[in-house]
Amino acid sequence: MEAIDTHHRHSWYPSAAYLYVLHLDGPALAWEYLRRHPDYQRDWQRRRHRPDAAQRWGLRWLEDPALDAREAHPSWGPDPAASAQLHPDLDVPEAGWRFDLWALPGHKRLSHEGPRLQLAVDLPGRHLRLALAPGLGDGMACAFGTRAATSFTAEAARARHRALALGLASLEGRSPQAFAQTRERPSPTALQELHSLQALDAHLAGASLREVAAGLFGAEAVTAGWHADSGLRARTRRLVRRGEALMRGGYRRLLQNDAVEQGRFARSQNGPEQAADAF
Repeated sequence: MEAIDTHHRHSWYPSAAYLYVLHLDGPALAWEYLRRHPDYQRDWQRRRHRPDAAQRWGLRWLEDPALDAREAHPSWGPDPAASAQLHPDLDVPEAGWRFDLWALPGHKRLSHEGPRLQLAVDLPGRHLRLALAPGLGDGMACAFGTRAATSFTAEAARARHRALALGLASLEGRSPQAFAQTRERPSPTALQELHSLQALDAHLAGASLREVAAGLFGAEAVTAGWHADSGLRARTRRLVRRGEALMRGGYRRLLQNDAVEQGRFARSQNGPEQAADAF
């Protein structure tokens, strides 16, 4: 039986290092795949000589690939489907919601993007991306909006409306579960993303397919079930291929997926589970 080499384990072997992936939404996952691309990393290193390089990756400007999704602030263009826009309310109701930046809960990051401001709000279990329209000022009544999709099914409309309603409730402080959440068990979709990124890192580090399987599923499982036609070997190969495909452009599908919900615990007809079949 072939021995499992430990040479490449230092960077990708501990699965605990990937647990944060279980709670990322589509745009955050897209960044995790993109930042691993060797060509993107080279563009970042040469960014002073390639000021327009960000556009080829779907970004408005390059972000440091050393930062994972918990620290990075990639500016995608166009905005991900999960983003919302805040506009001045033209028909102001008496008890309408008013924009008050300093009263918003959570950790806030404000950045300038062309004619507008981009506001990111981090809440426990939820990450909101809000584009502030020109003319919106502190204390003004505002309305939320999202971009219409080219193929906008009823299910996608409900999912987008539900995500927007939860986000608005969180900002208004009417969603106590946003601040004291009991985590569900990770869904198969969330676990697939964790395994895909871990398999991709192992592959990029030069690990063999057998070493990848040992890191993901344990040395005992590999010893007991690793042979030419084993399901474990086929599963590991699919995860490596899926991770590579998402890194090399497939991440864009995670950005514009209408049915992706925060936390990666909701099943989606257009989400990564079905995308994996195409990879």
